[in-house]
Amino acid sequence: MVTFNPFVPSFRRNPYIQYSRLRAEEPVHRSGALQAWVLTGYADCLAVLRDPTTYSSDTRQAGGQVGELVREQRSRSPLGEARTLLTIDPPAHTRMRAIVTRAFTPRRVAELGPRIEGIACELLASAPERGEFDLMATLARPLPVIVIAELLGVPPDDRDRFATWSRAIAATTDLRNSEAAIVEARETTLELMDYFRGFVDERRLSPRSDLISALVAAGQAEELTTDEILAFAILLLVAGQETTTNLIGNGALALLGRPDVVGRMRAEPSMAPAVVEEMLRFDSPVQGVVRVARADTRIGETAIERGALLLVMVGAANRDPAQFDRPDEFMPDRPANRHLSFGLGPHFCLGAPLARLEAELAFAALLARYSSIGAAAEAADHRGTLLLRGLARLPLAVA
Repeated sequence: MVTFNPFVPSFRRNPYIQYSRLRAEEPVHRSGALQAWVLTGYADCLAVLRDPTTYSSDTRQAGGQVGELVREQRSRSPLGEARTLLTIDPPAHTRMRAIVTRAFTPRRVAELGPRIEGIACELLASAPERGEFDLMATLARPLPVIVIAELLGVPPDDRDRFATWSRAIAATTDLRNSEAAIVEARETTLELMDYFRGFVDERRLSPRSDLISALVAAGQAEELTTDEILAFAILLLVAGQETTTNLIGNGALALLGRPDVVGRMRAEPSMAPAVVEEMLRFDSPVQGVVRVARADTRIGETAIERGALLLVMVGAANRDPAQFDRPDEFMPDRPANRHLSFGLGPHFCLGAPLARLEAELAFAALLARYSSIGAAAEAADHRGTLLLRGLARLPLAVA
């Protein structure tokens, strides 16, 4: 009988072994330990992500003990009932996303390119020209924190606090939260809300060119509440940092063990976008998202009851041989790389263009500074929860 155990050390190191077995034997798997259905096939994950009518993003709708736990935790959250893009469904989601999109525009992201490149180069300048350094501490963690802080208008002196806040909140994506983690996340969220509330109040009186000012302006006519602006700012901080940090770390581990691909990137910088897309597919920074069945339904031959919690494991879907040829190989030239790492449908990640841009420029800066780079794969220290995957440490040997 097939089982799914994401809490063993081997899963953190390599979840794809368990994913492959589940997908082959029971692609819609009922996990008693998680009290959830675990989906590992591409077609099933795609269908659920595309259908917000049947599958809700609001986990408060979950039934049974899981639903009670989620509602209890949400009731203790300082954000309370504030709507976020991750936890509401259309039509409310459609309206709110439209408001936020007016502030978080592709043009605003594109304009960040030169500054992101400069930040990456500044961070790498602190690393030795020859020897060894930790990519995560030097580049992967600080880069997105600085970028998001500048985007929101946060002073440089507060960046370290931002990183600490983000990690504390992101840790609660684990389905086995300890009471201590919940309390820490609550205290952290309160600190963040107080911090950002001052920003919002100030920007209402004296707008600047930052994203908080744009959100305030976009929301005034649409009655976007202060708590909703705060919720989006916190979401951007946590999701933006975690996704991009994990993408750079996971991507470096995949890339630097393949000198042929590194050589091609040096010779053909234009292939960077394709390499980043394959990084996203091969070892996704987001491994899964949560949905709740709004009504009794079926996925394939499996009956799903109303209120059931579903873990849509996009990391597993991205390795499905029914969708991707030789899925366990890293192939930047892969045609039609329709991975699900940024989701799909109405909840497609709003920050995807920013994460892609940061990763492309981070690797460009790394390859420009060093003619020789090696990753000590055996020393890579994986961290993460069931839904997120990344590295705590990745030593690089450079020259």
